[in-house]
Amino acid sequence: MGGTLNWNQRYEIIFGIARGLAHLHDEFHVKIIHRDIKSSNILLSDDFKPKIAGFVLARFQHEDQTHVSTKFACTLGYTTPKYALHGVLSENIDTYSFGIVILEIISGTRSTDVGSDAQYTDYLLENIEDCCNINRRVVWSFDLKGR
Repeated sequence: MGGTLNWNQRYEIIFGIARGLAHLHDEFHVKIIHRDIKSSNILLSDDFKPKIAGFVLARFQHEDQTHVSTKFACTLGYTTPKYALHGVLSENIDTYSFGIVILEIISGTRSTDVGSDAQYTDYLLENIEDCCNINRRVVWSFDLKGR
């Protein structure tokens, strides 16, 4: 097998991570907020079954709490701006981080890629935003020509 994953493998990895997060957030007797969901904290077995690891930053959230206020502790590039600015901790942090991991799995690109000369940093979300803007312009242009 080469160095890339096929689409079925990518889907199974994404779905497996989603099942793991659902277990942490909804199926355990106490809600566990991981706070550090990122690609390097997703371990793959020999048959590409994902396991969530890296629970050093995890926090418990009891049923009667809608959020917990904490000091910022997360990996930049994978966390919500709201948590980075205000320290409001909820399962949304893991959901946002999971979305970034999905984009990494689909695109084959890391969330933040620092160049070898450290002169530039390439951000996945900026690239995706640029791509979407280009696609919107193409679709908009096509719509105008098609009328």
